[in-house]
Amino acid sequence: MRIIFIRHGDPDYKNDTLTEKGWREAKLLAKRVSQWPVKEFYCSPLGRAKDTASFSLEKMGRKAVIYDWLREFTYLITDPTTGRYGVPWDFMPSYWTKDPLFYEKDHWHEAPVYQQNDEIKPRYDEVCHGIDGILSDYGYIRDGNIYRTDTSSIGDIPEGKTYNYCDDTIVIFCHLGVTCVMLSHLLGIAPTLLWQNFFLAPTSVTIVTSEERMPGTAYFRVQAMGDTTHLHDGKEPISHMGLFAEPFHM
Repeated sequence: MRIIFIRHGDPDYKNDTLTEKGWREAKLLAKRVSQWPVKEFYCSPLGRAKDTASFSLEKMGRKAVIYDWLREFTYLITDPTTGRYGVPWDFMPSYWTKDPLFYEKDHWHEAPVYQQNDEIKPRYDEVCHGIDGILSDYGYIRDGNIYRTDTSSIGDIPEGKTYNYCDDTIVIFCHLGVTCVMLSHLLGIAPTLLWQNFFLAPTSVTIVTSEERMPGTAYFRVQAMGDTTHLHDGKEPISHMGLFAEPFHM
């Protein structure tokens, strides 16, 4: 199975839509997406994600399933270094690298800065539950830190329902922050490390593929992260939104 995460285009955050550049990016993206054998599309309810998806969906004559939990992970905190009130990442390296909790996949939310907003851990769990719910529809049932397609040894499975290997591709249009939450859950990595260490450019494509080396057992692995081939091919510069440096144009 393949999960393809797509970040929205260059954003007009004030109006929750796309800039002129973002619309150009979305059109180039649609040329790429329309070549894929997509089983199902999913999308954030926010305007910038739906606008990004619109060209691809129109080109393919498709609709997307909208899930509220795919909205951006904007559970706000005050940055202890800069005083910025905003998303719970983009901390100064001199601050977050000194706290071992940021590196802990099971205890990251216990870092003092996250105690400011008691919605952070419940909303993280909601996103994890949401992506697991999607995967269960395709026969992947979470069991500890892996997924199983042979569910005979797992309880709470509907009677008479059996699962087999799945070769479907799904596409999720959403946001940088919530994509990192889902990757955190799939890969067993603290979301803080993904938020702080990885840049997903607007309209970038992240591909996660299930490896099923043993029958009935699956684990997800990143094949590509933040790919912007469609922008390169269309001679459209990479947007810097979300990066505190100049993007390298490959």
